Amino acid sequence: MKLLRQIPPDPQQLALQLDFFSSDTSVPAVDQPAPKHAPRSGQMPQFQAAESSPSSAEPATPDKPSSLAGRRRLQLGEHLLEYRLQRSKRRTIGFLIDEDGLRITAPRWVPIAEIESAIREKQRWILTKLRERRERSARRLQPQMQWCDGATLPYLGGDITLRILAAQASGIAFDAAARELTVSLPPDAGEQQLKDRVQGWLQTEARRIFAERLPIYAERLGVVYKSFALSSATTQWGSCTAEGKIRLNWRLVHFAMPMIDYVVAHELSHLREMNHSPRFWATVQSVFPEFQAAKRVLRESGPDTLPSF
Repeated sequence: MKLLRQIPPDPQQLALQLDFFSSDTSVPAVDQPAPKHAPRSGQMPQFQAAESSPSSAEPATPDKPSSLAGRRRLQLGEHLLEYRLQRSKRRTIGFLIDEDGLRITAPRWVPIAEIESAIREKQRWILTKLRERRERSARRLQPQMQWCDGATLPYLGGDITLRILAAQASGIAFDAAARELTVSLPPDAGEQQLKDRVQGWLQTEARRIFAERLPIYAERLGVVYKSFALSSATTQWGSCTAEGKIRLNWRLVHFAMPMIDYVVAHELSHLREMNHSPRFWATVQSVFPEFQAAKRVLRESGPDTLPSF
């Protein structure tokens, strides 16, 4: 069965995106104003040759920057930072974190010393984003969940243990004290049947929890929603239409309650502000002050960190 499906976009709908469920996993670029002094017309900067590594592609020319970024190193306290520098016709210094690390794009006339000064000014942002990317890469290398007796899966921010019993009649039961989910299946049942039973239970739990949390935050915000439904979208944690129809991704049930509450508060806040303006974020903060921390956790959680159904 199709577990993850794309929800068609609704022009009147505002959605909370899953930053790492998209094909582009680069950290958004940050621009820094470049020095305003540029070389006089016809004068080539004298530092271009020094900035390129021996492995770089063809040398840059006035109308054709190098096709590959030169690799450089810079000591930032106890950290040795490696970055790729690419020259362009842009007027600002751009910082981008991607799968290969830090890439900087700068105007041709800006000296290396001024580029590295800009790096030092942005070093807290750079080192934080590089660390987050390393952590995500490490999670991707963790072994995938094995669907067998004794396996663990995330539920409300913690792990629960999967217990499998052979029985003539199918069934599922959760022991909250022991944190065990017992699934009864016929002896000839396959792995997909086990997955379907667990997914069904998780979706039932998600629906129950959302039904409890939505009225709480709707009352705090003074809004009324028309309906809510579960979503299996690959690129959204939730969405809200102007008519008050809420959709919440059932996979939120894997996360702790603060993350669930954040998405609920986020979507309901759109019933007061159908945008992502400062007034919208102030509305979210008024009922969920810790939204930045919850937002960060969800941003760092991609499909490779969750059980595959």
